[in-house]
This record gives sequence, structure tokens and C-alpha cells, in this order.
Amino acid sequence: MKEFELKYGCNPNQKPSKIYMHDGSELPIDILNGRPGFINFLDAFNSWQLVKEIKEALGMCAAASFKHVSPTSAAVGIKMSDKLKKACFVDDIEGLDDSPLATAYARARGTDRMSSYGDWIALSDKCDVTTAKIIFREVSDGVIAPDYDPEALEILKGKRKGTYNIIKIDENYVPTEQEKKQVFGITFEQGRNNFKIDEALLTDIVTDNKNLPDDAKRDLIIALITLKYTQSNSVCYAKDGQAIGVGAGQQSRIHCTRLAGNKADYWHLRQSEKVLSLPFKDSVRRADRDNAIDVYLGEDYEDVLGEGAWQELFTEKPEPFTRSEQREYLASITGVALGSDAFFPFGDNIERAKRSGVSYIAQPGGSIRDDNVIETCNKYGMVMAMTKMRLFHH
Repeated sequence: MKEFELKYGCNPNQKPSKIYMHDGSELPIDILNGRPGFINFLDAFNSWQLVKEIKEALGMCAAASFKHVSPTSAAVGIKMSDKLKKACFVDDIEGLDDSPLATAYARARGTDRMSSYGDWIALSDKCDVTTAKIIFREVSDGVIAPDYDPEALEILKGKRKGTYNIIKIDENYVPTEQEKKQVFGITFEQGRNNFKIDEALLTDIVTDNKNLPDDAKRDLIIALITLKYTQSNSVCYAKDGQAIGVGAGQQSRIHCTRLAGNKADYWHLRQSEKVLSLPFKDSVRRADRDNAIDVYLGEDYEDVLGEGAWQELFTEKPEPFTRSEQREYLASITGVALGSDAFFPFGDNIERAKRSGVSYIAQPGGSIRDDNVIETCNKYGMVMAMTKMRLFHH
């Protein structure tokens, strides 16, 4: 297949629309089902690069959940605790512990379920039956993977009344070194961002504390590769082999840090006993539970706990999860890794990161206030590595 005609571009009025290889060669994909659109392909090709790079860097299978050309999360296949399984709504999936790929996607989808609603999925390895079963029951636009088990493919083909988008990509495809795009009829050309992210990037530790354990290195690598495919400005928090909070496309670095930190906080709070024990009615769908939990943890919790509201969701009225209780719970969190796609201009980013349990940081450095940022890290005993490489993505 040398080109594929799309229904329309980013919006229905943007026609005609298609994808093709500039040199006239065959596209490196097979569309096994459905009819992916313009934005679907943007998500697919960006997310595929992300999971492919994580697997190459860490030697572990990876999955990503994408929305509007930025990841909501990415993760590797590390076994999940019972609490995390319940928080991610996968505690009933048989064989989950035996499928690292399914575990990776369960983590990625479960991180920020509000943002992942209607996501695009990328899998670094052949999609197996267990992974397909998780995908089948979630609201999603499509999936890209290097291959599919026959039974897994049949499961996925039955999704969305047979219209679910399934793309198989040639895992050996290597794009040309130069990439082009047009804006306002003007062509931009640049070298592809082939910068390799691995442990070697984390050797320049500038803080007093220089103890960077292997699991922290893994999490920082996941955070940095995730940022490489996140619309800038961007900041990513990671923990236990997954991105737990992504702040994308913000004009201010501190707003990135706050947004990603709030998402990371919610990920931790979702695993608290107070949230896990919410007495939802069996009839309440997963998406509605996600919405209810999001409101329950926020300032407008009375919207789900008020008279006439809680009866629609719960078998009995839950107690509020007060701000002081949440702060106390989050105060016990440590060991979170944080990556930034560009330098931190002020120490206030570090102060905010500390409130979300950050112990390890990787950022390019190069600010005139690097000394202030390092000093703030030292105040909290954090470890910070300067990567000297910006990771902007637009």
C-alpha cells in the first residue's frame, strides 16, 4: 500500500486528506481493521516510537496510552500489586500476572483514566489475548503493534461493532534522517530527533546526594522517553515502571509541574483504602466510576456525596476524603522520579515536585538559576542529574 485516503484531516472541513511515503515507496503499515483518521495516525506513529524506544532502552515490553498527540501514560510490564490492580480496574483479568504486555497496558491505561478515555494504544510487542481482553472492554479509538496473535486479533475485530482501528507496523522500519512538514504553505525541514536516552544520560549528578538506584534510573528513562513524544512544554512524573503524571503543552514550566503533579497525586490517592473501598453500585460503569472518583478527590466532592447524588452511585454514603487526610496520605510518598523536557528556571518547580514525593530528577540544566534549583534539591536530599539535552516536541 503506497497511500491511504483519509475521511478528512484534523477537522471534517479539511479535505482531501491522505497519508503516503514522500519517495513513493510502500507504507510500513498494514491496516488490519477499521479506517483510522488523521489524528489516529498522528497518535499511532508517535506512540509507536515511544514504546519502541522504551523497549530498546530497558529491554522490557512497553505500552502507551495516547490522546491528542501526547501520552497520558507509558509503562513497562512489571507485575502489579493487588491494590494497583483494583485501582486500575483490572483485578478481575485472568492471567494478568503471566502477560507482561497486558500488565504494561493495564498500568498505562490505569494511570490517568479520565484522560485515557477514547485513547490510542501502542504496544511494543505482539498483542496477546490477555492484552486484547483489556483493550476490548475499554473505550478506545485504536491500537498499533508489530503483530497480533490470531485469537487476539479476532477479539479486537469485534470491538466497536467491527469498526475498531487495528494497525500492524513493520518493527524494522527506519524513517529517513530528514523530516518535513508544512505550516501555512511553508515547508519546514529538520533532522529527526534520534537522540538516544539511556542510563549514560544520568551520570552527571549535580546534587550532594548522588545515590541513584537502578529502579530510579529505569523510571527516569521512562519519564524522559515519554517527554520526547509529549507536546512541549512538558514534565513527567514516573514511579514503579510507569509514567504517573504527564503535564503537556503548557506555556509555563511551573504549570507543567503542577499539572503533572496533580495527576501523580491522584494516581497515588486512587490506591488509598478510602478510594478503593468506595461502595459503588454494580450497575455503575467504569467510566462513570472514573468521573465519580475524580470529583470525590476534588474540591467539588459534594457533587457526588450530596443528597440525591450519592444514591445514584453508591450503596451507602461514603465519608469525604478531606484535604488534610489527602495531604497526610501523600506526605508518606517518596521515590517518585521526575523528568523535564527543558531546564527548570526556578526552584519553585522543585518545591512543587517535593509535595508529590519526588526524590529523583533528570533535566537538561542550563538555566542562569541552576544554582537555585540545585540548592532546593539539596534542601530535600533529592538526586538530580543534568542531561544537557532538551527534548522539545511540537
